[in-house]
Amino acid sequence: MRISQRAQSVAPFYAMEFGKHAAALEAQGHHVVKLSLGEPDFGAPPAVLDAMRQALDGGRPMTYTESLGLPALRRAIAGFYGARHGVDVDPARVVVTAGASAALVLAAAALVDPGDEVLIADPSYPCNRQIAESFGARVGLVPTSARTRFQLDSASVRARWTDRTRGLMVASPSNPTGTSVPAAELAALCDLARERDAWRVVDEIYLDLGDHDADGRAPRSALSFDPGAVVINSFSKYFGMTGWRLGWCVVPEPLVPALERLAQNYFLCASTPAQHAALACFTPESLAVCEARRAEFGRRRALVLDGLARIGLPVPVPPDGAFYVYFDVTGTGLTSWEFCRRALAEAHVALTPGRDFGVATAETHVRLSYAASADELAEGIGRLGKFMAALR
Repeated sequence: MRISQRAQSVAPFYAMEFGKHAAALEAQGHHVVKLSLGEPDFGAPPAVLDAMRQALDGGRPMTYTESLGLPALRRAIAGFYGARHGVDVDPARVVVTAGASAALVLAAAALVDPGDEVLIADPSYPCNRQIAESFGARVGLVPTSARTRFQLDSASVRARWTDRTRGLMVASPSNPTGTSVPAAELAALCDLARERDAWRVVDEIYLDLGDHDADGRAPRSALSFDPGAVVINSFSKYFGMTGWRLGWCVVPEPLVPALERLAQNYFLCASTPAQHAALACFTPESLAVCEARRAEFGRRRALVLDGLARIGLPVPVPPDGAFYVYFDVTGTGLTSWEFCRRALAEAHVALTPGRDFGVATAETHVRLSYAASADELAEGIGRLGKFMAALR
């Protein structure tokens, strides 16, 4: 059987690979502290679970929905942008997808032609660049540093721009660093791309987990200053619904017909029962639950940052959004891959090496997810402390 060059060139997602090794250790009877995957331990809000049971028990026919999603859910998502972020979004611009991954696939399919250059931060979520490359993009990884919060900034993008550049992919807050692009800088990035007639895809799947300002205001969506951006979001992180595979994107009106045709052909529609249940995400009850969980993530972040500092693993830029810390292992004398491999084998703590996320920090940094429970985080930090002591 001949396997396509596309499939052969796709690198493994090492977070999932380390997850497999962790599962193998657990099968042998070991307790593994799994800090490698960004999967909240809370699960869906109770009202969403109740809504799912009612949908399945109520005799509702679970037929296909419209390819763009249930109209009621599209209206609810649009309303959420107004209530939470002060942005007026026409429900007709909302496309419900089979997870944020499907939204990224649709966006890339609609915007990328073979040979187009797409600029993405290094480090960044690996699937974003893999999806772009699958549609023929030439991904330009722009090295970042702690100075720019490991995020793109307008100066570095301007310096890296070429005649082939057709678009930007930005994630704020970011996986793996947990950091956000300051709103003014994100606006400058979008302005730069718009002035050059380039598209902007802004991944905001962690946006609603981000820190609020001193006045209690939620972080701003890119839609508040760039209505022409393609914004990606998901029910997985803030709403804790990872396995439900439900996401959405908000797109400029001229792009909607193209995405509808692509969705019809790629996946018909997102899961019908998941869409019906997700309507309960936007009730006051569910939003209160999610806000309490966001506060809990803040407590877990403090636990992890204090613990890592205590055992000698520096975090160059503390996160302010996504539930990740990106710590530096240079002082251990190990590469990030060696550190993660040995931490799993010797301390039974699963982490993710920097090579998942790019080139610039591939050998020097490690991602830790604090989506696990506080007890598991404390146990993991304790084990890593003993591991570090043995290294010294």
